[in-house]
Amino acid sequence: MKIEHWLHQYPKLNILGQLKSSAEDFQVTEILGYEPIGEGEHIYLWVRKTGLNTAYLAEQIAKFTRLPLRAVTYAGRKDKHAQTEQWFSVHLPGKGEFDWTQFNEPGAKVLKSIRHNKKLRTGVLKGNRFNINLRQLSSKSGIDERLQQIIQSGVPNYFGSQRFGNTLHDPRGGNLVLADKMINGETIRNRNKRSMAISALRSWLFNEMLHSRLRSGYLNKPLPGDVMQLAGSNSFFCAQQIDNSITQRIQQRDIYLSAPLWGKGNLASEYDALQFEQDLAQQYVTIAQTLENLGLNQERRAINLFPHDLEWSWTNDALNLIFSLPSGTFATSVLRELLDVQDNNLAKA
Repeated sequence: MKIEHWLHQYPKLNILGQLKSSAEDFQVTEILGYEPIGEGEHIYLWVRKTGLNTAYLAEQIAKFTRLPLRAVTYAGRKDKHAQTEQWFSVHLPGKGEFDWTQFNEPGAKVLKSIRHNKKLRTGVLKGNRFNINLRQLSSKSGIDERLQQIIQSGVPNYFGSQRFGNTLHDPRGGNLVLADKMINGETIRNRNKRSMAISALRSWLFNEMLHSRLRSGYLNKPLPGDVMQLAGSNSFFCAQQIDNSITQRIQQRDIYLSAPLWGKGNLASEYDALQFEQDLAQQYVTIAQTLENLGLNQERRAINLFPHDLEWSWTNDALNLIFSLPSGTFATSVLRELLDVQDNNLAKA
């Protein structure tokens, strides 16, 4: 399983640049999509963290409150090698407040606490706002024009390299190495590592589907029987016929083309799209069967990604980018269409 061959939507500009020269060069702010109401059994914590992964910080919050880890939840994992602000929730029915100024975990600070009547659930997140500095660019030529293209036509919605893990010892990424062991019958006892390996395997097959559509000219061109995602929702429908109405809705970004996140059950696609997806899955039948045997269900994911409110500015050889993305999508999928990025932390633990 390789991860470097997935096609780009646009011709490469052959520009080099550095990402994450410091954590402050990659800032992520969570967009929850609703406001805590100020009362209820759950305390929501707005936390700034630097150099820490989300799961570890949840463990430290649980230790500070002397509560079981299951009492601490978050909507999504954030990059360890970045400065991020995100919500955590702590289930505290009938208990008093904590003095969060006494939470002294290095690299973390509780900026705000407020109660809410529901716990924070995984995936219940509108999106993320990114503020990224790319430094030491080898050229500026073509970047402004490329950013305009991205605003107009988006980028392929690949899962980013972070999903596949540490590349220090293997170019595939550590999570795919574990997934390969799992395919070959090895038991991964660490629950967190097993979860990341399964996620990486499923994401890899999705990226292969997306790569194949791009290679075949169907990134923005629908096939009869394609499954469409309604913009701003997790609702899908099968377009059995591609008429002017469907084409217009795609152009207006009211609906998006999708590809399968593999699992057990029947594909939602029909006709030509169904054949296309089945043919590709047959090329990787062992991977597809492994995902089915793990009990995952067939799901869908949009294949096009459009950054919201994209703006940029130049300072000497540095490019500053600010944009928002929906939950579950990757800023690196945008960056790879701009330049060849050297991530100073990608190969680190």
